[in-house]
Amino acid sequence: MFRLDNKVAVVTGGGSGIGKAVSLLFGKQGATVCILDLDEQGGNTVASEIQAGGGKSFYKKCNVAKHAEVHQAIDAILSAFNTIDILINNAGIAHIGTADTTAEEDFDRLMSVNVKGIYNSLHAVLPTMKEKGGVICNLASVAASVGITERFAYSTTKAAVVGMTLSVAKDYIQHKIRCNCVSPGRVHTPFVDGFIKKTYPGREQEMFEKLSKTQPIGRMAQPEEIASLILYLCSDEAGFITGCDYPIDGGFITLNS
Repeated sequence: MFRLDNKVAVVTGGGSGIGKAVSLLFGKQGATVCILDLDEQGGNTVASEIQAGGGKSFYKKCNVAKHAEVHQAIDAILSAFNTIDILINNAGIAHIGTADTTAEEDFDRLMSVNVKGIYNSLHAVLPTMKEKGGVICNLASVAASVGITERFAYSTTKAAVVGMTLSVAKDYIQHKIRCNCVSPGRVHTPFVDGFIKKTYPGREQEMFEKLSKTQPIGRMAQPEEIASLILYLCSDEAGFITGCDYPIDGGFITLNS
């Protein structure tokens, strides 16, 4: 079950965190994994790890916020593999601030990566997918569904991700394209460790435990757990699922209300 043999999968932000976990898992499941990431070291390392495990991979440096750059990267993938079966829109950035403390440049930066970045990838990939179908999974967040303190710009962009997911699911269902999104709660990634170290120097362990306990289940998710849900949604076993937002949050949305 959940094999991706003979599938070509594009993973944006595949060089670290959730994107890395998705890339490695998809590689193990037989997909040719095409990683788009600004971080050359991270992207190449993940691609090499997939190949070392007997899988197939491709890395291309790409800033998802740049329309032409995304199209060039997708063209390179199509030249190499002739098709794209799966698109994982994972690349994204975070920000802390309320509506009146968020600077205009920060708001624009989050919109350009978290929203326009997904549009750019969709715009480049959908014409190919329309020929024979495909699967798209976008990374949203629990912040799209519930209020989270000082996450104004981030929550705005993730709500947009859910809206884009529903729109694409409806517009392309006749082309045999399925589109879903997942909404993780707090996930233990290198970004979280870096954020805690920068924001709470000397209190790292205390703040890690505090943030972990905001999930009713008592801990943060592991990137591999998010990747497993994404694998299911992109597999043939999920062929009847489209237009859905899947929370994976340790009870955050329902048990904190």
